[in-house]
Amino acid sequence: MRKAFAALGGAVGGLAVWRLLRRQPKPVEAPDPRAEELRAKLAESKAVVEERAAFEEGETPIDEADPNARRRAVHEQARARLDELSGSGQDE
Repeated sequence: MRKAFAALGGAVGGLAVWRLLRRQPKPVEAPDPRAEELRAKLAESKAVVEERAAFEEGETPIDEADPNARRRAVHEQARARLDELSGSGQDE
C-alpha cells in the first residue's frame, strides 16, 4: 500500500513538473490605450486632493474650536450692526 501511495505521489509530482516545463510564456501585449487616460485622471485627482488639504489647513480643527467664543463674536457683531443701524436713523 505504501508503494502505491509513493508511486501515486511521484506520478502527481512528475505531472506537475511536466506541465510547468511545457507552459508557454504569455505574449507581451501592447499597452491598453485607456491606461494613459486613467493616468491623467489620477494626476488630476491628486491635484484636487492637494488643493483641498491646503484649504483645510486654514480651518480650525473641531477639537480646538470654541463654540462659546464664536457665539460671543457673532452676538457682538450683531449688536454693533444694530447700534449702527439705530444710530444712523436718529441722525437724519
